Amino acid sequence: MSKTRHMLRFSLIALSVLIVAQTGSYLVNSRIPLGESVQWSTFIHFTHIRNMGGVFGMFQGHGWIFGLFSLLLISALVVYLWRGRTIEPHEYICFGFVVGGGASNVLDRLIYGSVVDFINVQHIPFWHYIFNTADVMVHVGLWPLLYFSLFPGRSATPG
Repeated sequence: MSKTRHMLRFSLIALSVLIVAQTGSYLVNSRIPLGESVQWSTFIHFTHIRNMGGVFGMFQGHGWIFGLFSLLLISALVVYLWRGRTIEPHEYICFGFVVGGGASNVLDRLIYGSVVDFINVQHIPFWHYIFNTADVMVHVGLWPLLYFSLFPGRSATPG
């Protein structure tokens, strides 16, 4: 498959993830008041909070640093995928999820002034984090990349 086709696949995945994650942010922002929670199931609640910091809510009030850093990382990933000579096919797919999720969090910061977090998993001891769809998509991309880097003989996708 040509580099252009791989980049098209990467772009479509990133754009799809961005649209899905931004739809979630919009719906939560427009339908659940800030600080309120809606029970979806006994395991999942949608709790509207804002993260003005970084990962796990660290460095509150310094979200612009994380937004800028995210833009730099997204740009570096695109350059890596476009210019790299030995990029595995699965990397285009995985990085599509990472870039789409990262771009959504950056867009949240631009639109809402902070990241809109809302997925609140209940009944897990010592787990008190609320996250969003974009965060899940970043993990969907990163965990397979970690797996295939630890076990390099296992190809994720054919040529």
